[in-house]
Amino acid sequence: MSAVVLATACAVVYGTADFFGGLATRRSKVVMAVVVLSQSAGLVTVGVLLPFLPGRPSAETLGWGMAAGLSGTVGLVLFYRALATGTMSVVAPITAVTSAALPVIFGVATGDRPEPVALGGVALALVAVMLVSRESPAAESGPRRTPVLAALVAGAGFGGFFVLLAQTPDDGGLWPLAGARTVSITLIVLLVAVTGRTLRPGRGVPRIVITAGVLDMTANVLFLLAQQRGMLSLVAVLVSLYPVSTLLLARQVLGERLNAVQVAGVGVTLVAVTLIAASPSP
Repeated sequence: MSAVVLATACAVVYGTADFFGGLATRRSKVVMAVVVLSQSAGLVTVGVLLPFLPGRPSAETLGWGMAAGLSGTVGLVLFYRALATGTMSVVAPITAVTSAALPVIFGVATGDRPEPVALGGVALALVAVMLVSRESPAAESGPRRTPVLAALVAGAGFGGFFVLLAQTPDDGGLWPLAGARTVSITLIVLLVAVTGRTLRPGRGVPRIVITAGVLDMTANVLFLLAQQRGMLSLVAVLVSLYPVSTLLLARQVLGERLNAVQVAGVGVTLVAVTLIAASPSP
């Protein structure tokens, strides 16, 4: 039950972080600057939290964390780009479906055996994500291929992040996240240096980006704690429901409207979480 609560909270925080990240990218138009600043804010956050969740920074712990950081960085850059050029309420769910599929396949392949009730919740969760990704016909007009492809690859990057992070030893504390953030910042800074792009996000944007970075790291901590307490295949699916909070914030702040299918998807999401939460612990 604690894994379900942590994973559900993680989904809410991830969705909120993605909304702020996408909003900052739209206003800034400089994806790399947004990513570097948000990742730096996340590194500071994990540094503040390390004394409260101490662990052993072994080579194995840092190695898996750094590998996860590499995968997550690719996903984050493409995700922010897709959010900046596409519709938030479509990009986020597409990314979520992909990011959930990889951990579920990996978890089942490596021995996860969810209860039948939980499997029903997983199936409903995937349906819910597809439902909330459906736009109205009027909104679907125009070129959408590039944001969709970016969202798919971003989802694969996030899915890899979840799988790799789940391989870290339980006694590693938050050190895997510290390793992941260090790699991501280094990678982006090197890429910016090679391409000659700017790291200035623009006036009024840093506050939004820092908020996104702090929330994203908080969600990462919740995921790490959740997967230590439950099966990866279930935790990842619950976390993949994060587009619901992104979508609701996009509606309230940006005026993006929900159609009937998306509203149904939100309802199915609640049923899915209930089924997964009601399943016996392994």
